[in-house]
Amino acid sequence: MWQPDGWDVRVRLGVLTPHADVGPESELRAMAPADVGLHAARVPFGGIGRGGAMDPTIPLAPVRAFAEPPFVDEAAELLAAAPVAAIAYAFTSSAYVIGARGEAYMLERLRERAHGLPVVATCAATVEALRVLGIARIGLVDPPWFDATLNDLGRGYYEEAGFEVPYAAPCDLPSGQVLIRPDALHDRVAAQVPDEVEAVVIGGNGFRAVGVIGALEATLGRPVLTANQVLLWAALRAAGSGTGFGTGSGTTSGTGGIDGYGRLFAHP
Repeated sequence: MWQPDGWDVRVRLGVLTPHADVGPESELRAMAPADVGLHAARVPFGGIGRGGAMDPTIPLAPVRAFAEPPFVDEAAELLAAAPVAAIAYAFTSSAYVIGARGEAYMLERLRERAHGLPVVATCAATVEALRVLGIARIGLVDPPWFDATLNDLGRGYYEEAGFEVPYAAPCDLPSGQVLIRPDALHDRVAAQVPDEVEAVVIGGNGFRAVGVIGALEATLGRPVLTANQVLLWAALRAAGSGTGFGTGSGTTSGTGGIDGYGRLFAHP
């Protein structure tokens, strides 16, 4: 008799996202079961303008500033006032710039501002996901708007975490969020990533990527991790919700399952 209205959810997650970026919310909503609520707070980011316009490569200064007080801290505190169980920091490149230690300090600071709520971040979540999957050697593919310097910082982030990174490069596609097409991304990654890597990590929460995870895993025969995929996985774990809904059986109807978005979701 009654139509779904979005109120009957199992868990609600908060999302901290750049003010003009629709990528994280779009991809998280695509993957999340209907009984997972998503609630975003927008944080000013100097590297993106009205309508999502960006330069061909993003400068490092606003990337670093995004992770610093006061704006992201204030957004976390306001978001924590809502009935959310965990907060997800939907930004990749700041961790590359400030490093794992700086990212850990930032997360501790945001948890304090969020009155003790769990706060998870993309790169730290990727590290945890790789360890859960037992991966030692990765290929890192970043968005075309990450320049060589930022991509090198990304390689260093994962090497410092203990992974071998024999391949790291920005993806050779047009530099613009709305210009990314799943078929082109699939073909570029499949052609670029060498056989020696055990998994592919696709960086960038604004990089349209989750729609190719299943196809790429089938093509490459290896796990594929993307920024928003690992962020959702980590946020659900932090919320105590568990993520082992879909395990490749294809029977997701009525179960709230996450299926088709990679092997990672078989690991609660």
